[in-house]
Amino acid sequence: MSISSSYLTSLFAAMPGAQSSLLDTLYGGGSSAPSGQAEIQAYTSDLKNQTQDVAATAQQPTVKQAVSQFTKAVQSATSVNQLLSNPAVMNVLLTANGLGDQVAYTGLAKAALTSDLTNTNSLANQLTDTRWKTAAANYNFATSGLSVIQNPTTINAIAQAYAQTVWEQNEDNANPGVANALAFGQQASSITSVDQILGNSTLRTVVTTALGLPEAIAIQPLEAQERAISSRLNISQFQDPKFVQNFIQRYLVANAANASTSSPSGGILV
Repeated sequence: MSISSSYLTSLFAAMPGAQSSLLDTLYGGGSSAPSGQAEIQAYTSDLKNQTQDVAATAQQPTVKQAVSQFTKAVQSATSVNQLLSNPAVMNVLLTANGLGDQVAYTGLAKAALTSDLTNTNSLANQLTDTRWKTAAANYNFATSGLSVIQNPTTINAIAQAYAQTVWEQNEDNANPGVANALAFGQQASSITSVDQILGNSTLRTVVTTALGLPEAIAIQPLEAQERAISSRLNISQFQDPKFVQNFIQRYLVANAANASTSSPSGGILV
């Protein structure tokens, strides 16, 4: 898959101040391939081969063992506390729900997952990371106990999501940024607010990187972060699949460009 100069110019036309700097980065090396080309090619290939690749990942010995241990523990559990105290369960459950980076925080995980979402003061409702609220709603441990997670349909869905995530992580090891791109593509149409973007680490990473916003924006007040995104992006456009794919490519190119330079980010944009 080749990427022409005119295509990249069009791709970054909507990014204030980004076109010149990114195209200079991409073409500054003369004959070298544009930054992000390998990642875009990998992403495109992954979309095409995703079903069979995830199925193959599910058959890997380590994945099968993790899912088997999870399934047995869920089926034999007699209480929510017992279930969520099992490291094998938490590894698969959190990873499958996009919370693999939180596996080490067992106390936080148990408290968030068992939050009563009808209580505005419950932990999941108070955390800015909206992934916890989504997971708590999915399994409803607070009011339904083990009934939801012990449903065979739920167990199967978690097993599939775990294999999907492991596959994405493997792809990301070879082509950094691809896992975020794949996850973003699955979630983009459900984005309804800037706060939703800011509360989800994957959405935040893709959007801020694609828009050329520095990581330091995270230390600014929430209102400033909201303004930095909303002034550069109309989130209703995420309902357009073509726009989503173009935005993902913008992210992959920008992410590769960021990784290829050691120069510090510029000032905070608002």
